[in-house]
Amino acid sequence: MSKLNIGLTEEQLKGVINLLNRDLADFYLLLIKTKKYHWDVVGPQFRSLHQLWEEHYETLTQNIDAAAERIRSLGGYPAGTAQEFLNLSSIQEHQGDIPSATQMVARLVQDHEQIIRNLREHIDQCSDQFHDEGTADFLTGLMEQHEEMAWMLRSFIEGEELQPSGQRENSVKTPAGVH
Repeated sequence: MSKLNIGLTEEQLKGVINLLNRDLADFYLLLIKTKKYHWDVVGPQFRSLHQLWEEHYETLTQNIDAAAERIRSLGGYPAGTAQEFLNLSSIQEHQGDIPSATQMVARLVQDHEQIIRNLREHIDQCSDQFHDEGTADFLTGLMEQHEEMAWMLRSFIEGEELQPSGQRENSVKTPAGVH
């Protein structure tokens, strides 16, 4: 880590860089999963999901670059290997699994929500523990993007009864008063 004179101690910088590397790993694994689902999706909503996920992975690619550059601007070095990303990430892989389109959407919603929870915690740590409001603001912008992406994905399955696995419930609900 380079010596910087930006009002943060070396310990504060190391703490922030560690948080950013964890976020970078999550973003990267989410990018991989989004790209894979973009390739693998089939069914009646193929085109709309294929296009939506292309938009999402383009945004994720930009955010990955921005996070890595933020790390460098703080004098650190970003994680950059698959093993580092796997070690640092809170996102789970589903190796060799090709789920239904609904399951893909449900998994991506879960991943975005995990990232949002992590970012909220990291924003608080950046402000309260490390006194780095610049990084807190940076992470806030990223969190808002993930909230929007999660909302868009959630809209695909909103109103459907889903099992924890992402499978649709097979039961048909009868409206009240109709027998």
